[in-house]
Amino acid sequence: MLNSLETRPADKIIRLIQEFKDDPRTDKIDLGVGVYRDASGLTPIMRSVKNAEKSLWETETTKAYTGIAGDPEFRESMAHLLLGTDAPTNRLATLHTPGGTGAVRQALELTRMVSPDARVWISDPTWPNHVSITRYVGLQVQLYRYFDSGTRIVDFASMMEDLERAERGDIVVLHGCCHNPTGANLSTLQWHELSEFALNRGIVPLVDIAYQGFGDGINEDAFGLRLLANELPEVLIAASCSKNFGVYRERTGLLGVIAETSDAAQRTQSTLVFLNRQSISFPPDHGARLVTMILGDQELRCDWENELDSIRTLIGKLRRQLSEELRRLSGSDRFGFLAEHRGMFSLLGASEEQVLQMRRNAGIYMVSDSRINVAGLNKSSVPVLASAMIDVGL
Repeated sequence: MLNSLETRPADKIIRLIQEFKDDPRTDKIDLGVGVYRDASGLTPIMRSVKNAEKSLWETETTKAYTGIAGDPEFRESMAHLLLGTDAPTNRLATLHTPGGTGAVRQALELTRMVSPDARVWISDPTWPNHVSITRYVGLQVQLYRYFDSGTRIVDFASMMEDLERAERGDIVVLHGCCHNPTGANLSTLQWHELSEFALNRGIVPLVDIAYQGFGDGINEDAFGLRLLANELPEVLIAASCSKNFGVYRERTGLLGVIAETSDAAQRTQSTLVFLNRQSISFPPDHGARLVTMILGDQELRCDWENELDSIRTLIGKLRRQLSEELRRLSGSDRFGFLAEHRGMFSLLGASEEQVLQMRRNAGIYMVSDSRINVAGLNKSSVPVLASAMIDVGL
């Protein structure tokens, strides 16, 4: 049986990580992997997480299973974090998933169950797993234009022109904030226009929100999601705690489904339980328990919000430093977009050959499409990157 298998190509980011490890240079710079790093290059455990773990170690009395849908307190806490106090909880079904990726997968599995002919509209560019998971579960992918490579901002007119071809019941995947890989976000007015369009057209948003708190603030980054949740009859939500709580390896995520009625939400909830049972049975609890403790304890939550503010502030400072250094070296404002983008990522606009040149000449590792993880920089490495960019003709 197994002799018929073909070798699958390695994930480009995983391959890049290995190439970086194999590079013997001591001054190399890793801007490829999508994890937050502090000024020393470490991906730290947040203070609130460490303190919650200490408390959990002292008080936890069992490792027995939680519910198949996950702990209700975790799901409720996350729903409030994502949707705020005006959340339509009577129409909400929730599922604890293994990370945000698990939430995307279960959202698409749910779509295939109820509407196997639905097309899934995905931004071009996007996080690669959006496309690969959609195709793997057997749904049709349609791409919509999103990013203007000349202006380095959202090409909203082209986006809406492409979505005019979407039909009732189709899914449109949206990045809730801090678009990966571009860093370019929809404006408030664009979110409103998109919400009205989705309502009139009868399409269902799947909002992937993996960086809440990394852009402009916890509530500010949830603006688009909350607008859709309150204006539309049906919304799918895939949320990750990996970045904003720093619990990457704990695989902590949430799938939220807003249904048209409370009865539909109850039926959806039973279906979500079914989906977990058929795939992972019971979700992992440790990360979810920590998140629940942090969100439910005033002192822990305050410390978490303060540290998240510091992370967001540091990323913003690095963006401005890089933009200013490039302005100094180039004598132009063509890199001003770096200061305007939000979150960990930006697309530099380099060709694959220019990316390879920067890797060979300066030991700078980034994805071949020139996506950089701004959080992989520090005060000392920003000038190195800026010089390398100018040297290759950017």
